[in-house]
Amino acid sequence: MKKDFLILNDQGVHARPATTLVSKANEFKSEITMTVDRVTVDLKSIMGVLSLGIARGSLVTIEAHGEDEIDAITELEKVIKALNLK
Repeated sequence: MKKDFLILNDQGVHARPATTLVSKANEFKSEITMTVDRVTVDLKSIMGVLSLGIARGSLVTIEAHGEDEIDAITELEKVIKALNLK
């Protein structure tokens, strides 16, 4: 399962929101990746997420595969929506 998100947070995905996303991703058994500009990283890796340099206006794709993939995408969507409001 995969879903696209537009990052609206003025500061993009810096250390604090990246940590929040990685922490949430690590709650699930599914393999979860994040792709930005054709670069894909493991969403359970803080260094991977930070290496993407996600700025405001970036389109990111989160993809999950595994037994709890639907729950993972649903919960990560909630986190991204909350981050976009700040």
